Amino acid sequence: MPGAASTFDGKAFVATLPRRPGVYRMYNAAGDLIYVGKASSLRDRVGSYFNPSNVNPKVQVLVAQITVIEVTVTSSETEALLLEYNLIKAHKPRYNILLRDDKSYPYIWLDTSHEYPRLSSYRGARSQPGRYFGPFPGAGAAHETLHYLQKIFRLRNCRDSYFEHRSRPCLQYQIGRCSGPCVRLIDPEAYARDVEAVTQVLEGRDTEVNAQLAARMEQAAQRLDFETAARLRDQLAALKQIQATQIVAAEGERDADVFALVGDPGQYAISVMLVRGGRSLGTSGFFPRGALTEAPEALASFLLQYYDGREPPPEVFVDLELADAEALSEALTQLAARSVRVKRAQRGMTAKWVAMVRDNAQQALRMRLARHDAYDELAAALAGELDLDGPPARMECFDISHTQGEGTVASCVVFGPEGPLKKDYRRFNIAGITPGDDYAALRQAIQRRYARIREGEVERPELLLIDGGPAQLAGVREELEALGFADLPVIGVSKGADRRAGQERVHVPGETAPRILGADSGALQLIQRIRDEAHRFAIAGHRRRRARRFNESVLETVPGLGPAKRRALLRHFGGLQGVLKAGLADLERVEGIGATLARSLYDHLHPGE
Repeated sequence: MPGAASTFDGKAFVATLPRRPGVYRMYNAAGDLIYVGKASSLRDRVGSYFNPSNVNPKVQVLVAQITVIEVTVTSSETEALLLEYNLIKAHKPRYNILLRDDKSYPYIWLDTSHEYPRLSSYRGARSQPGRYFGPFPGAGAAHETLHYLQKIFRLRNCRDSYFEHRSRPCLQYQIGRCSGPCVRLIDPEAYARDVEAVTQVLEGRDTEVNAQLAARMEQAAQRLDFETAARLRDQLAALKQIQATQIVAAEGERDADVFALVGDPGQYAISVMLVRGGRSLGTSGFFPRGALTEAPEALASFLLQYYDGREPPPEVFVDLELADAEALSEALTQLAARSVRVKRAQRGMTAKWVAMVRDNAQQALRMRLARHDAYDELAAALAGELDLDGPPARMECFDISHTQGEGTVASCVVFGPEGPLKKDYRRFNIAGITPGDDYAALRQAIQRRYARIREGEVERPELLLIDGGPAQLAGVREELEALGFADLPVIGVSKGADRRAGQERVHVPGETAPRILGADSGALQLIQRIRDEAHRFAIAGHRRRRARRFNESVLETVPGLGPAKRRALLRHFGGLQGVLKAGLADLERVEGIGATLARSLYDHLHPGE
């Protein structure tokens, strides 16, 4: 590893470089690798950093830190591209584009090892036997596709342990979402035909499925099996309706990924749309970090990181002219072990795809910047109010929820500069305390959370908020001191005399009287937002825990919602998950559910929203 050095003579160093492809690595005085780049000509590319005409302030910041540059000459641009990718992945230099994406993409999984295969959504390593379809850009797209397929073809989605112990059909059968294979209400041959149809739909072979369903319908009618003919007719009609409502459909059945990048260095937004079988599966957004990389180079670097662990389709379309598109295509071809072409979309359907993805990227960037600016202002106000060293970059808030001491759940929500960090949220099922003892519940949650933070498993926050007054605050501080976090800033938030928003009391350690910030305080607005999110998350967890404990549906806890209306809801939305995802307007359209009951139901299922 290079160490400290005297002032770096860039001009003299550049004169020693060859005009050949390669990778260069820049180090600072501490020996840290701060930037990795590739070049088709090392002399020309590295020399551009030290050119007097290059007045880009971000480049000047980088150049001022350089004490050592190392280069590796490669035999081709493709080799340079792959080496650059490996170095960025291994060292994560400060000034390079970095893709922070620790999630796995969802798939639809068909477990073919069973006589009656199960169809379900799936995340993780594709090591289980069966067929995997996807990936989908998000859980919503996967679940929506799964919902429609089960509605049309009625394949089971229950686990084998549940399937094997049924003596009568479950609710899914009763509402027409399953054909009842658990009690042999459908023979394996008929079920296998439905499995084959689902497979063809997921592979994009809709024309074949339509023709097969039509032929089976006619055959059933000819043998006077009108019940089967009617069921096949309904399947065919439902499938055609779904096919007609696809957002994007292309000529042929092509698979492609479409990328668009917008923004400026340091504030890029990249949107990607997955197209499978000629149809869009939706978009997802990314916000890679990289202060110095220009747009084409940023997109190329992003693509290699994006496809680390993902299988690229045969075609990848981008909205920019990439100078190293050919080398990138070869690199992805090597990674995928089959032909992959990276192209700029310029006309026809692919140009429409890119325009759509670019619009999504611009909208995502606008929303992100708006949230970031709003947060910065509120966080600065909070830092000033609490005399913190600076705006907190990471905050946690805890809340407790139970019903007369039953089913106690503690919530922990996390906020950062981008707002809620939902992947870092946690719930704690509280046990071993006196029912209704909120102080003990809070202390237990703090102990469990901060023991993990102490071990380095979770990132430490810069401010901790507690939904409670001086007593809760004192208990929490004792736990924090015992765990070695005595220096962590912590405040308590309690409601005012009549418990109305804007009258909250902020309790600061060492102060006998609470602070009343005022309804127009930016600091209070941020505190309220975080506290309310912790409250919502705790209530939602408690209700689900209580429903599981008493083996009841969450719907049974809604006041005024009787058995007939619960059945109507489940039938209309295809199950409980559909009800949970429904909006207020969707609930109002269910027969027997008026505006008042719809509002009560929605508020009960989505507390705090």
